[in-house]
Amino acid sequence: MENVFSNDRVRVLVPPAYLQAFVYLQLLDFLSTLIGLKLGLSEASPTIRPLIEPLGIGAAVAASKLIAFSLAGFCLFTGRDKVIRWINYWFAALVVWNMTLIIVVLTR
Repeated sequence: MENVFSNDRVRVLVPPAYLQAFVYLQLLDFLSTLIGLKLGLSEASPTIRPLIEPLGIGAAVAASKLIAFSLAGFCLFTGRDKVIRWINYWFAALVVWNMTLIIVVLTR
């Protein structure tokens, strides 16, 4: 076992850029969704909308992110990392959509 305190080079495991983007996009989607819901916008997802009433806004959106991370883990486990690369485009568009709606509401 290597000593991390020695002067030898320490290897740092950095996740690939597409995984970093996935995590950042999930965080941005989570935050922009919460902000939008607090401003009076409604959730468009048919799978999340029914969870808001019993769980509350934060828990329902967090549950959706848990599902997203679980599916991403499944994709990695089964060697389907290209699916994550493609889904990043969807979440990027979703974040832009959320931010557009937030700006519209705030500028009324």
